[in-house]
Amino acid sequence: MSQSVWLLRLSAARQLGLRPVALALLGRGPWARRRLRRALPGLTHTDTLGEEDLRPLWETHRWAGLPALALAGEGARAMEEARAWLAAHPPFRGPLWLCGQEAALRALHLLLAAQIARVAAPAEVVTALARRIAANPAYAMAQDNNHPISEAAGLMLCGLSLGDAAMAARGARRFEASVARLVHPDGSFAQPSPAYHRMMLDVAAVTEWLRTRMGGPPLSPEARGRLGAATDWLDRVTCRQTGALPRIGHQDGSCVADLSGCGPDDARGSVERAARMFCDATAGFPDDPGCAALGLPRPESPLFREAQWRSQGFLGRSEAGARAILRTGPLRFRPGHADLLHLDLWDGPVNLLRDGGSFAYNPSDPARAAAFQGTAAHNTIGFDGEDQMPRVGTFLFARWPRTGPLPDGGWMRDHRGRRHAREVTVEGRVWTVRDSIAGPHREAVLRWRLAPGEWRPTETGVASPMARLDVTADQPLRHRLVMGEESLAYGQASPAPVLEVALGPGPARIETRITLS
Repeated sequence: MSQSVWLLRLSAARQLGLRPVALALLGRGPWARRRLRRALPGLTHTDTLGEEDLRPLWETHRWAGLPALALAGEGARAMEEARAWLAAHPPFRGPLWLCGQEAALRALHLLLAAQIARVAAPAEVVTALARRIAANPAYAMAQDNNHPISEAAGLMLCGLSLGDAAMAARGARRFEASVARLVHPDGSFAQPSPAYHRMMLDVAAVTEWLRTRMGGPPLSPEARGRLGAATDWLDRVTCRQTGALPRIGHQDGSCVADLSGCGPDDARGSVERAARMFCDATAGFPDDPGCAALGLPRPESPLFREAQWRSQGFLGRSEAGARAILRTGPLRFRPGHADLLHLDLWDGPVNLLRDGGSFAYNPSDPARAAAFQGTAAHNTIGFDGEDQMPRVGTFLFARWPRTGPLPDGGWMRDHRGRRHAREVTVEGRVWTVRDSIAGPHREAVLRWRLAPGEWRPTETGVASPMARLDVTADQPLRHRLVMGEESLAYGQASPAPVLEVALGPGPARIETRITLS
């Protein structure tokens, strides 16, 4: 490994902090291999997690169909399917046992189906899942994302199912600690990703429903308050008409315990369930079938959606049927994309200015996947064709930029001293984005990734039946409308129009005026 790569890794380790680095070493080092071999004979070494894209395989083995069988009156069949799966995939052997979170999600779906059907979950299956979850908690906790919450929930629920009070209490403590660490009091989540925010709330809401049914340790008022705030946060960014979420951050279509039949592209059932569980309120979907299946009462109080809001990592504005979400700092946890100051703009259900998505995590073409996570795949400014921070791994960046707030936006300064500040204002149906840049660079490129449509170039930008974008600056500009790519579903990519505006060296002020039709 070259000296420069080592320096980047040291930089990333310093910014991650001692706790996650120590936990990562504990969860993946040589001692982890020895411990796992003793605890789970036959388990493949977990370092293979970074070598191939197992995400599609894992998705099909999360047992998401078991609760649907239980709702259809086939609870006994659901339990038999779990037993058959265990026989076909012996414990701890093969890629389906590599990840503790996957075992936790199977446990959640299995125990949800058992409680719906009022049958006993097969103890041998629950025991195997519990052993896998419990074997390596350090790996999950090092991630500082959805993993520790899911695994703690799975461990608690397995303990309740098996009558193991110590296991249930250990899982409950870890769940509370993970929520306290990863969910900010303002509702933002450690992962700056609406999709994974939804997954976290899905796990938390179903876990809370199961805990009350199975007699588990009560949720603390602090944890309930943070999950309630997280519900408000997800409601703000969810399209009320379609349930679509901004594709900001990692986006892989994960959908947990979907009793509403909404699927990965519609989060309304998730928001409604969490609103009833943690806020004693409704998100505006009183007839949600998933909530009816769980017997959740219909609250009368609606969630309050603020027109202007700010949280850790995001800023939101709404007016005249349109809304904007700006990705700001601070970077409290490991960033998944180099997307600082990306702007999503929605006009009703139309995601007019949009994120490129994630495509895939470990595909056969790593460079293509990395491009979706890079700065050029977002509605922000890139300098000299570089990302805002250098990449040192599939899920790791180094030399995170400094960030700070502005009254209507935020600013960032990268490791090379290049500065970008952005503020967003709105009057009626006209949105104005003001960018200022400074620092050493040869070229800066502003990108606006557009909704597919009949866009045509104009002297100052582009226009379509949906909107008009006019970009001006105090320096000469070069506009061009090009065809890029976006990923609307995991592993898939499709063409998408992009307005690119290039400037030469030196400080500059740029204004984008977006007039909605």
